[in-house]
Amino acid sequence: MDIVQRSLQESFGELRSTKSKEEQARDEFVEQKTEASELRALQVIERKKVEKKEAERKELLRATKGQEAAYQKLLTAKRRDAASIRSQLFLLQGSPDIPFEKAVELAERASKKTGVRVAFILGIIAQESELGKNIGQCNLPNDPPRYKWQAIMKPGRDQKPYLEITSKLRLDPNLMPLSCPLSVGWGGAMGPAQFIPSTWLTLENRIASATGHTPPNPWNPEDAFMASAIFLSDLGASSPAREREAAARYFAGGNWKSRLGTTYANQVLAKVETYQNQIDIIKSVAVR
Repeated sequence: MDIVQRSLQESFGELRSTKSKEEQARDEFVEQKTEASELRALQVIERKKVEKKEAERKELLRATKGQEAAYQKLLTAKRRDAASIRSQLFLLQGSPDIPFEKAVELAERASKKTGVRVAFILGIIAQESELGKNIGQCNLPNDPPRYKWQAIMKPGRDQKPYLEITSKLRLDPNLMPLSCPLSVGWGGAMGPAQFIPSTWLTLENRIASATGHTPPNPWNPEDAFMASAIFLSDLGASSPAREREAAARYFAGGNWKSRLGTTYANQVLAKVETYQNQIDIIKSVAVR
């Protein structure tokens, strides 16, 4: 009997080991597929940016009949139109869009608390909102069950935190806009900064202390900007020299050196340059 029992125990042990290896292989496969999907979403953003810049260049050239000097003059005038910059909308994911000047104000508050550059905060928020819109939205009022939070969020990681967050805020968990999953993996990112619920909870007390909102709301732009700045500061972004690495880590975590992290960081820094120019224009006009 002892021999039989030992043999059975060894067999069960081998089965458990095999099952564990299969689960690990499956998780690795899902992670690879998710990364590929996210990279495709980033590529869509990059293509749209290139197409937009080319369309603007052609329009300016058409307006000036191809004269390079006139083109440069018109381009300079456009960049210096501070009133237009102030009034343009800063597009957000999961909450109403706000004027660019308001976005700068929120980023300045977050910068004072964390030391992260204003334009860098704007670049991250803009990238997250743009990526979220390319991935899509879920958990909308008329969505079928497969697009609701119970189906799109990782059960053991985010569902309980999500219910905790919405309960504190007295929000209906079935009505709050969330990011959809990619072709594989999980969705459920919340608000302009696109935080998953489990990560948001780890920052909640610090966000509340910085904004005075208890509890903080991931769909509130002020709280979202502050959350991003706090997280970026933790990643080292209070040093401008480390902004590229911080941006890559913000999106890809430990895989920040991968193509996915590099692509994301490049797109963020391109936005940062644009926003820094616009901030400088607004400030130069204000000084006058």
